[in-house]
Amino acid sequence: MAGPYARFMNDWENRLANSDSNRVERPFEWGLDWLELASGNGNPANDLSKYVEAGLADSSSFFAYRKPDGFAFNSSMELQFPSPIESRYAENNTVHAQYFPSPRSNGRAVLVIPQWNSTPDGHFGLCKLLNWHGFSALRLSLAYHHRRMPPELERADYHMSSNLGRTIHAMRQSVIDTRACLDWLEQQGYHRLGILGTSLGSCVALLAATHDGRLKAGVFNHISMHVAEVVWTGISCRHIRKSLDGYLSLDELRHYWSLISPAPFLPRLQSNPLKNLLIWAEHDTTFRPEYSRHVLEVFQQLQLHHEVVKLPCGHYTSGKLPFNVWDGLAMCNFLYRML
Repeated sequence: MAGPYARFMNDWENRLANSDSNRVERPFEWGLDWLELASGNGNPANDLSKYVEAGLADSSSFFAYRKPDGFAFNSSMELQFPSPIESRYAENNTVHAQYFPSPRSNGRAVLVIPQWNSTPDGHFGLCKLLNWHGFSALRLSLAYHHRRMPPELERADYHMSSNLGRTIHAMRQSVIDTRACLDWLEQQGYHRLGILGTSLGSCVALLAATHDGRLKAGVFNHISMHVAEVVWTGISCRHIRKSLDGYLSLDELRHYWSLISPAPFLPRLQSNPLKNLLIWAEHDTTFRPEYSRHVLEVFQQLQLHHEVVKLPCGHYTSGKLPFNVWDGLAMCNFLYRML
């Protein structure tokens, strides 16, 4: 039976999760049109499976892109450029990233990728903390977030939803946008590059890190092997799970979304000297602890360079005092040592 502290944390997590009243339960869709797949044969499951297997067999091509040549920078310290991957929404096709330069960077910069449905100024405080540690920082807005959100949305539902193909497309777009941000940082003269991702941003960051050898250090804040496991069991995605019920099993969803999950790609890090910090929360109700421990086990089995921080809180509560200070300082101190 859970003790008083665990019950307290669980209650706090649920209160914070339930404070969002604008979650929309959308219909299940295969979303083959987002992957440019024909659906005329009446077997969308087989079509999607073949697409995923082809992507897994050549993930370097799946996450490949043409470097943008339209980088623009304005007086508000915001970087803008056309996403190398287009969606059907004009707003989403322009990437936005906020720049926090440090005069003490000495060629060091950290690309910061926030969580799903982060606020427009999300992680600005963390970027300033990175500045204090001597890093320049660039905060990316993920696909369908902030100024990239189509007008009909209140939340970034098109990035993660019960539309399987659109979710794959959005994750691929965010990973490629991440790599394009590294191109821009290199153009500014930064040569010691790190990446820091939280929750959904952690998955995006890890997918980018497994396919881009320019990164020297990675901080992955909340970790899980499979996107499907988070959606199937996490309290943040209960509305998506409801839409999936009756159409798929967890094993099937794990297969379809393996192409946008860390699990198949972690062995790629064996030939990469990337230094990793893995952060997990022992009372997490979104990235459940058993799934985070699985990541730790695989990193150990593969003998990948990594350090671990365990937070005595949950997913939502990691953004509240005192845990956000603990978390932020752990991330910055690791990067300070590794970059």
